Amino acid sequence: MDTIVEIHVPLGKVSATPDGSHPFPWIDRVDDFLVNLEEAEEHDESDECEGAHVFFVTGVPEAVLLAVASRVAALPGVPGGAFAVVSDQEAEEIGVGRRVEL
Repeated sequence: MDTIVEIHVPLGKVSATPDGSHPFPWIDRVDDFLVNLEEAEEHDESDECEGAHVFFVTGVPEAVLLAVASRVAALPGVPGGAFAVVSDQEAEEIGVGRRVEL
């Protein structure tokens, strides 16, 4: 059973944005970071869940996945308060597993 680490990043409040601009530009930054990552792989498309945007990584040992999650939390523009959830492919819901503060 493969370990999956969910990276939960709070969405926070949206201030007014110019027409055509993304209210959360850091989401694209994180997606690009994960796509170009060599030490782990993206498990699934990122998704919104309970006021957070959730990214999924898998394919390597848990310690490496948590290191990737910490790097995501430290990317420029990513809001504070991110945390990881260590889960597996059998989990039926997002957020089920052991929570790890980043």
